[in-house]
Amino acid sequence: MESLYFLIPVALLLLAIAIRFLFWAVKSGQYDDLDTEAHRILFDDDNPNPKEPEKPKDSSKPDDEEEKS
Repeated sequence: MESLYFLIPVALLLLAIAIRFLFWAVKSGQYDDLDTEAHRILFDDDNPNPKEPEKPKDSSKPDDEEEKS
């Protein structure tokens, strides 16, 4: 019985913290647009076969030496 004197206030404190985080999330706009991200996976990409990225130059030689050889 004595443990309830400790556990009930702790539970109420955790509930108050959870409600505070919920109101913060709503106020900061976390729940403004729920549908866009859910539907984004259904849309086709504009470019289904993207080009491979260009390979970076060998940075060990300066640009001037590459032009001479």
